[in-house]
Amino acid sequence: MDILDALVAILNYVVVPATAYGAQLALGALGVTLIYGILRFSNFAHGDTMAFGTAMVILVTWAFQAAGISFGPLPTALLALPFGIAATAALVLGTDKLVYSYYRKVRAAPVVLTMVSVGVMFVMNGLTRVVIGVDEIKYDDGARFLISAREFKAATGLAEPLAIRSTQAITLVTAALVVAALFWFLAKTRTGKSMRAFSDNEDLALLSGINPNRVVAVTWVIAAGLATIAGTLYGLDKSFKAFNYFQLLLPVFAAAIVGGLGNPLGAIAGGFIIAFSEVAVTYAWKKVAIYLIPGFEPEGLLQLLSTEYKFAVSFTILIIVLLFKPTGLFKGKSV
Repeated sequence: MDILDALVAILNYVVVPATAYGAQLALGALGVTLIYGILRFSNFAHGDTMAFGTAMVILVTWAFQAAGISFGPLPTALLALPFGIAATAALVLGTDKLVYSYYRKVRAAPVVLTMVSVGVMFVMNGLTRVVIGVDEIKYDDGARFLISAREFKAATGLAEPLAIRSTQAITLVTAALVVAALFWFLAKTRTGKSMRAFSDNEDLALLSGINPNRVVAVTWVIAAGLATIAGTLYGLDKSFKAFNYFQLLLPVFAAAIVGGLGNPLGAIAGGFIIAFSEVAVTYAWKKVAIYLIPGFEPEGLLQLLSTEYKFAVSFTILIIVLLFKPTGLFKGKSV
């Protein structure tokens, strides 16, 4: 029984939350890698794009709730998601027209576009705070748990509980559907093939008659959709606070770079690598050790880092990858 309790503890406190978190990071990293692969610059405003999109979803969710509209056992935010994506797409397309298009026209170096995105990041961060405020917001409604801790313990007789929140299951299902739809779009549709051709060789794509403005617009819309979905799922799973998404930029970029910047498969793998690393390093393993080693009573929590330093894990992994394998695990484009 002690071994089963140890396994349940690992599932409950490491595997389940890290899997949901990894799916959220993977979606965010896909947006980063899409912008880098096609528009050829690192978009530092992506975290705040996630924040703005989530803020729009929350505002529409509140409007639906005030009108008595719900989604049954599912969060109302899922109904509001298309409206949030539309608002975010409009924002990034407007930003591209007002800001980025000029630098593309003069063929500015990628590092210049990256620095411009830093300025856009601060503007978007301020805009989000003005629109929705700086307080922490919880907006998940509907059924709370697929499996509750009390029901699990009663059914199994184990000492350790296992709880799976509905938002965690929704995250995994939504992420799987979004990733499948994205890969189908890139591989099977004419627009998707045009985007891939533009990414591989811009000059040859232009000679082939591909409309660069259309490719750029579609790229921004897809990136806005991925950012809004990732941000909304993260907020549902945890909570929304604008500054948290500013911090989330580090693990999202780490995921994209670890997997291989510009490589969609790498972004997905990187998301889960970063998530499991963060959760495993900041988890207190004392309870698991006691179950597995009879009579063992450690003095400390057997926790390598406290949760306040979880982003240090992402930063450390990022530095190691940049030093020893800058193209990432899946051989994307070096930074």
